[in-house]
Amino acid sequence: MNLRIRPFTAPPFGENTYVAWQDGAAEGVCVDPGNVITDVLAFLDAEKLAVVAILLTHAHLDHVDGVAELVRSTGAPVYLHPDDRPLYDHVSRQAAQFGLRVEEPPTPDHTLAHGQAIEFAGVEYQVRHVPGHSPGHVLFHVEEARCAFVGDVVFQGSIGRTDLPGGDYAQLIASIRAHVLTLPDDTHLLPGHGPATTVAHERTTNPFLIPHYGGGLA
Repeated sequence: MNLRIRPFTAPPFGENTYVAWQDGAAEGVCVDPGNVITDVLAFLDAEKLAVVAILLTHAHLDHVDGVAELVRSTGAPVYLHPDDRPLYDHVSRQAAQFGLRVEEPPTPDHTLAHGQAIEFAGVEYQVRHVPGHSPGHVLFHVEEARCAFVGDVVFQGSIGRTDLPGGDYAQLIASIRAHVLTLPDDTHLLPGHGPATTVAHERTTNPFLIPHYGGGLA
C-alpha cells in the first residue's frame, strides 16, 4: 500500500497534525487536528482531497484544538476513546491553564476500543489502547503501510509525560511494552511531537526503553 501522509506542525505546542490517504484516493483522514486548520484546509483544497474522519489519539488541548474548525469545514465525524471524554469535554479548562482560549469541539460521533479495526477509503486503521499519558490514549496502526500514529506515547528518544491529570508512568511503560514494541521493527512511528522514528530505533536507543542501571529491556 502506498499510504501518503502529510504532517503539519501546529503552534504553540509544536503538535503534529497528520492527513493520511491512499495514493490515488479522493478521501482520507485527519489525525489529531491541532491549531493549524487553515493550512490543512488549503492543502485539502489543493489536493482535491476530502477528510472523511477525524481520528484522535487522545484529548489533550494541543491535539484537539482544531477539531471544531475542521468539523465545521468538512462535516467529518470524530472518533475518540471514551476514557478521554472528560478531557475532551473540558478542553476549555485545559486551555485556560495556559492562558489560551479554544473553540469547544462538537460531541464525538464514535467511540474507539482496543482491537477495533476501522477502514476509510481502502485504508484499515487498527486501534490499540495505550493509556499512561492519558487514560484513553490510543494509537492507530496501519499494518499494510508499516506505520503507526502513536500520539504522545513514544517519541524519538523519549516517551510521553505522565505528570498531567490521568497520567501514570508504570502504565505508560506497560503500554509501550505491550502495544508499541510488539509492532514489527520496521514500523514507522508517527508521534504527536517531533520527527518520525521506528520501533527498532526506539527499542535499541531510547534511554527510557533500553537496559540501564541494571534494568532490562522494556
